[in-house]
Amino acid sequence: MDRLLIIPAAGLGSRLGAHTPKLLTLVNGRPMLDHLLALYAAVVERVVLVVHPSARNTVLGALEGRPEAVDVLVQEQPTGMLDAILLARPAVEAARPRRVWITWCDQVAIHPRTVARLVEHEAGDPLVALPTCTSPSPYIHLARDESGRIVRVLHRREGDAMPEVGESDAGLFSLSQGAFLDLLGAFAANPGTGSATGERNFLPFIPRAAALGSVVTFPCTEAAEAIGVNTPEDLAVAERTLRLRARGTT
Repeated sequence: MDRLLIIPAAGLGSRLGAHTPKLLTLVNGRPMLDHLLALYAAVVERVVLVVHPSARNTVLGALEGRPEAVDVLVQEQPTGMLDAILLARPAVEAARPRRVWITWCDQVAIHPRTVARLVEHEAGDPLVALPTCTSPSPYIHLARDESGRIVRVLHRREGDAMPEVGESDAGLFSLSQGAFLDLLGAFAANPGTGSATGERNFLPFIPRAAALGSVVTFPCTEAAEAIGVNTPEDLAVAERTLRLRARGTT
């Protein structure tokens, strides 16, 4: 298998005012999940969804009759993205994909050209490859040293001092099989927790991987790709971005 995609999707969409699991929230009339499955259909062979316990049956119902190979796992406790991702470890061990992709369920504005470029940047089998976006007032900032190596991840919600303009991830990552099974597993033994949220986060794994080997980054196609749909305002931006893209104006 070439690629397996993990989608942590245990959010309930409370900030969106959603009445369904977050990944089934409609974006331009289609559930987030539909957007993601369509976006990645050509490059991944299996998808693993990690959902909230209360969402399992609803999500399984939404998947009935679909041709995609999708596994649904349940994150019983909301301890953070890192633990949600690691729930997919048995699926990765069974499938042994060459690359493990990860994307957040609300990153529906990723551009197809960015997906294609991520495939291109897997050449040489780096430990991690990811697109990054530069924007003012960043929510996440990837801090680099003088050589350009990522050495720290700053989080606005954890109370870190943020730069006026920053470089953030776009919620899409490609890991080598070894990076996922060996390095991420070792990182999970002592990842630290967010100073404000107490969550076990995945993003600090990026500087850990950069200290051990190759981490490849490249610019997003559009700045809007970095937007996760967490609020009605985010949803409006994502919908507008996708409409303009469909008209061929972006």
